[in-house]
Amino acid sequence: MAIMQLNVTPLGTATTSVGDYIADFQKALRVENIPHTLTDMGTIIEGTVEELLAIAAKIHEMPFQKNAQRVITSILIDDRRDKTICL
Repeated sequence: MAIMQLNVTPLGTATTSVGDYIADFQKALRVENIPHTLTDMGTIIEGTVEELLAIAAKIHEMPFQKNAQRVITSILIDDRRDKTICL
């Protein structure tokens, strides 16, 4: 298992607030039953690298569905294979 820290920043929106976007991200993760932890600096998600990259792609697209004009997504993956990581 690996962990990924994901930070998605929607730009070109009507407001500087991102709370609605974060709520949508969290809801999507809960619906898919994906282990995650929200932090002040991003969301930490657990899974295989393939799962994590697929989730990152899905979440990256979500702000565009709410008319964001630009989205910046930062991904940091820790893939340690000699020890089990649990959130």
